[in-house]
Amino acid sequence: MKHALFFLTSLILFFAVQFVFPCTTAIVSGKYTSDGRPLLWKHRDSDFMQNKIMSFNDGKYTYIGLVNCADPAGKEVWAGCNSAGFAIMNAASYNLNPNDTTRLKDQEGILMKKALQQCASLKDFERLLDNRPKPMGIAANFGVIDAQGGAAYYETDNYSFKKIDANDPAVAPFGYLVRTNFSFSGIANSGYGFIRYQTAKALFYQAAAEHQLNAAYILQNIDRSLKHSLIRGDLQTRAGTLPANSECFVPFQDYIPRYSSCSTVVVQGVRSNELPQFTTMWTVLGFPLCSVAMPLWVNNTSRLPRLLRAAQNGKAPLCELALNLKKRCFPVTRGSGKKYLNLSAVWNKDNNGIWQQLRKLEGQIISMSRRKMKSWRQKGLKDKEIQKLYRRLEALILKKYAEL
Repeated sequence: MKHALFFLTSLILFFAVQFVFPCTTAIVSGKYTSDGRPLLWKHRDSDFMQNKIMSFNDGKYTYIGLVNCADPAGKEVWAGCNSAGFAIMNAASYNLNPNDTTRLKDQEGILMKKALQQCASLKDFERLLDNRPKPMGIAANFGVIDAQGGAAYYETDNYSFKKIDANDPAVAPFGYLVRTNFSFSGIANSGYGFIRYQTAKALFYQAAAEHQLNAAYILQNIDRSLKHSLIRGDLQTRAGTLPANSECFVPFQDYIPRYSSCSTVVVQGVRSNELPQFTTMWTVLGFPLCSVAMPLWVNNTSRLPRLLRAAQNGKAPLCELALNLKKRCFPVTRGSGKKYLNLSAVWNKDNNGIWQQLRKLEGQIISMSRRKMKSWRQKGLKDKEIQKLYRRLEALILKKYAEL
C-alpha cells in the first residue's frame, strides 16, 4: 500500500512539473528608459515550440499578437499590442488560487486577446478584469503598458487582482518590475522561477545603473543572458575558452533561456507626445539563442513579414529555421538530453557560435530599424517604407541562416 501511494504521489508531482510554463518578464516605466518610452518584455517558455505572429481586425482596435501555430484562428494571444498603443503579456503564476476547486482554468490567452480588442489604457484593462464573470479561470501576472505612460503588473487570480505600478517609486524605485512564475500577493515561498527572478532582477539593476534600459539591451543582454544567480556563474565566460566544433555539455536549468524557451517579445511603447502607431513590437520566434528579433508595427497589420507569419504548413519560417539550429544546441535526444546544452555550439572562443553570429545580425537589424524609426517619427509612418524595411531584413536573415 505504501509503495502504491508513493508511486501515485510521484506520478502526480511528475505531471504537475510537466505543465509548468516558466516565462520570465518585466515592464519598465518610460520615466526611466534611455529614450523615454515604456517597455514590456516577455521571454516565453511553453510546450508549444511553434509560434507565429498574427494580425487581427476583430475588435475595437486592430492588433498583432504572438500565437501558437496549433491555434490557426488565433483564439488565444500570448503577447501583443494594438493600434491604441496598448500592450499586454503574462507570466503564469503558481501560488495564486490556493485551495480553489474551480474547474475553469487557462483563460489567460483568451483574456489577453479580449484586452487587445477593446483596451486603450490601464484603466480599460482594470474595468475588463472587474467586469469579467467570476471565477475567471486566471492565475497570472499580467504586464501592461499604454500610450499614456502607464506601466503596471496585475497579479490576477480567479476573483480579484492586485495592481503593482512601475511608476510608483515606493514599489519600483528604479522604474522596472520583474515577474516570473510566482506572485508577491500569493502564498509565500510557493510557485516557480525564483532563481530566474533573481537573475533578471540583477540584470535589470545593472542596466538601470548603466542607463541602458532600452529594447536593444533587453534583447541582447538580458533575454539571452547565460548568467545564473544561484550558482553565480556565467556560461558565456566559460564558453570563451572553448574551441569551435568541440562538445562541451553543461546542465542547462534555471537560466533565462531554457530548452522550453520558444519566443520573445519586447514592446517599445511611445512617449506621451507621440502617435500610438509608433509602438514597436520586437519579436523573436523559436529558441531565442538560435533566432533574431524583427520589429513590427500595428498599422501594417495586413502585411506582416512572411518569416513571422504562418506558411502553408501552418508554421512560421523563422521559427522553423531557429528550431533546426536548436538541434545543434541539444543534440542528445534520448533520456534527459534536453537538460544539457552543448555550450560550444552557442558560444566559443573562435567567435562562430550560433548566437555569436546571430547576435551580430540582430545588432545590424536593430541599427537599421532605429535609423528608419528616427526618420519616420519626423516624416510619418508609411506602409511602403515599412514593407521595404521588412524585405531588407528578411533578405539579411535568410542569407545568414543559409550560411549557418
